[in-house]
Amino acid sequence: MRHTYDTRAIALGRVPVGEATALIALLTEDLGLVYARAQSVRRPGAKLAAPLATLAESAVALVRGKEQWRVSGAVLAESWFVRLPGGSRASAARLVALLARLVPVESRDPRLFVLVRGALRALAEGGDGRQESIETLATLRLLAVLGLAAYDAGSVDDYARTTLDRAAAERQALIALIDAGLAASGL
Repeated sequence: MRHTYDTRAIALGRVPVGEATALIALLTEDLGLVYARAQSVRRPGAKLAAPLATLAESAVALVRGKEQWRVSGAVLAESWFVRLPGGSRASAARLVALLARLVPVESRDPRLFVLVRGALRALAEGGDGRQESIETLATLRLLAVLGLAAYDAGSVDDYARTTLDRAAAERQALIALIDAGLAASGL
């Protein structure tokens, strides 16, 4: 019998596989970025549909198969997509797309989960015209955690008003650091 891993995860996206199955990109608290197969998730009324929707944070049960992970259960904790205002959704989408491209599969750095959850919370709660600062800061922190930017990431979930005001004032310098980090990544 295979071991079941229970962890928190944020669904970053999905790719259809077959008629009702999907491959879900999950940023987990304990395992890092994993791609897990979810059976029947695309059927109408599927019990895993809401917990595995894009930008849903859930408690998931994962089983490691011979070739890939499989989702054996999930319980929705927070639907960030529903909580995010329109402009903030675009910022969140850009952040998770970059993360999916840069982060190696199963890189077990717990700061990544904290960083993304903190950014989603900040976008949901403080998206009152500050989404550019939140997105810039989250992107730079992501690059710093991955070792691609010379920036002290500090507390990766700090999005206090003073931190965002400082990021807005230093935006051009932060964007230059992001550009250098992206160049270093080879994207």
